[in-house]
Amino acid sequence: MTDDDVAQFYDSLSGSYDRLYADWAASGDRQGRALQALVEPELGPGPHSILDCSCGIGTQLIGLAPFGHRLTGTDLSPAAVARAAVECRRRNVAVQLDPADMRWLPFPDNAFDVVICIDNSVAHLLTEADLTAALTEWARVLRPGGLAILTTREYDELAAERPISPPVQVSTDAAGHRVVTTQLWDWRSDGAGYRLTHLQAHEQPGGSWRIEARTSRLRAWQREEFRDLARNAGLEPRPWLTAAEAGLHQQALVLCRPAPPQGHRQGARGAG
Repeated sequence: MTDDDVAQFYDSLSGSYDRLYADWAASGDRQGRALQALVEPELGPGPHSILDCSCGIGTQLIGLAPFGHRLTGTDLSPAAVARAAVECRRRNVAVQLDPADMRWLPFPDNAFDVVICIDNSVAHLLTEADLTAALTEWARVLRPGGLAILTTREYDELAAERPISPPVQVSTDAAGHRVVTTQLWDWRSDGAGYRLTHLQAHEQPGGSWRIEARTSRLRAWQREEFRDLARNAGLEPRPWLTAAEAGLHQQALVLCRPAPPQGHRQGARGAG
């Protein structure tokens, strides 16, 4: 599975990504409040400069907008970024949006107070080198004392159980047409990852259905793997939060870029 394959997966999904939720707008609002509740105790209410490095169609950015933050979004999928721009304009959300790979972020050092990566996006990073590259970039673009927040499926348990599918999701549009979304998971024999087949059935006028299918590979990263690689990248992990504790759909990990010792001058990227 290449970067192009992942981008094409989300390009294909971008037009109906909101249909993964029973109420996309309400879910974005809830996630924005939950993320604010994770940031505020550490950094204060803001406004803060926040980068969503897997912004998709703008779900979390739109949810964070009422708090007045300076928002930037990037995503590997150009089609998702284009839709995020449309959705943000509809809601008068001021945001800078660009296609970009989270392993090579097009921003200077110390550019953001917060980096977020939500909804299991990191599972598309299949190797330690890939995940380390992303974590290192988050540390680089964060100011000292800044936070990174990621969410991921609870793979410690899932890799042991190896379910074949998560629960089916059903949403209904304004015209009353339903979209049924499900996934099939074909696990590797060692439980370290799986091939995801994403299926959506779109109800058509007259009662027929249109089926869409797309595939991707994901890595079932374990909690301690995240913590170890984060420390190696210069980020200090807080304790993992369950989905209920975080107020999000998935378990969450907050990472802090430590401030350098007093009197230490941090070198710029590429300095000798």
